[in-house]
Amino acid sequence: MEQRVLGRTGREVSVVGLGTWQLGADWGEVREEDALAVLDAAVASGVTFFDTADVYGDGRSEQLIGRYLRERPDAGIFTATKMGRRAEQLPEHYNLDNFRAWTDRSRANLGVDTLDLVQLHCPPTPVYSSDAVFDALDTLVAEKRVAAYAVSVETCEEALAAIARPGTASVQIILNPFRLKPLERVLPAAAEAGVGIIARVPLASGLLSGRYTRDTVFSADDHRTYNRHGEAFDQGETFSGVDFATGVEAAAEFAGLAPEGATPAQTALRWIIQQPGVTSVIPGARSPEQARANAEAAALPPLPRPTLDAVRELYDRRIRAQVHSRW
Repeated sequence: MEQRVLGRTGREVSVVGLGTWQLGADWGEVREEDALAVLDAAVASGVTFFDTADVYGDGRSEQLIGRYLRERPDAGIFTATKMGRRAEQLPEHYNLDNFRAWTDRSRANLGVDTLDLVQLHCPPTPVYSSDAVFDALDTLVAEKRVAAYAVSVETCEEALAAIARPGTASVQIILNPFRLKPLERVLPAAAEAGVGIIARVPLASGLLSGRYTRDTVFSADDHRTYNRHGEAFDQGETFSGVDFATGVEAAAEFAGLAPEGATPAQTALRWIIQQPGVTSVIPGARSPEQARANAEAAALPPLPRPTLDAVRELYDRRIRAQVHSRW
């Protein structure tokens, strides 16, 4: 699989990575043996980049990855984790003492001395303008708790503030055919600064797979049930902020743009991969089959201009009014 340099880390990662939120919690139950099978299928398909967080299953996702890394020390995996969402979301909690404690816990969960990359996990907006926060992150690097640091953001303005910081290695942001705003300023600014872009929620919480109907029901412990209106965390993390009925209808149209031999999900991933400035896209997977299918998107030929134009037209007509001004 194609490898790209992840911004200021200087390390190469696969253009299709693996998001592991679903292996921890909030997407329904995933058994440990099934989670490990997903990790193994991803690696066998060429994936070299895992993305996790200390809050996914309160550490379960990190621990599962840690077990896999112990069993496969030769796999060559770059693991990015996140910190900050286990605490009350107050700017004053983003300080060096907490950063040390949070990264120590993640290091223990993952079984490593130095984290490849730690990302602030969608912190309160004032955090991005705090020199003390970024000085503390620099200290983590100096102490070799982390090799590099980054941010995961909700809004384009937060992304631009993070890109302006000289120590920010990468920015993780929602980017998919239903969330086009980052193309305007964020991706060009990141490319100019040498900052990597990690595209998350690439399938709009599964909408872009084309498998859902208005009558689809998700389990009670699935965020697609309990966070549709932002009840638990930012609404944009669920279906990219698009209301479900609109999303289902738009996804049916998007499915019609898939080239022969490609699924709608693979088409969405291919669309992201070819956006200038993107380093890696991190779809989740709950089965080995999903992991393999996601990885196969990296081998698809680039989507032609008429398809790209059709994606833009679909977004402008059905999605823009709901999401463009918010994130």
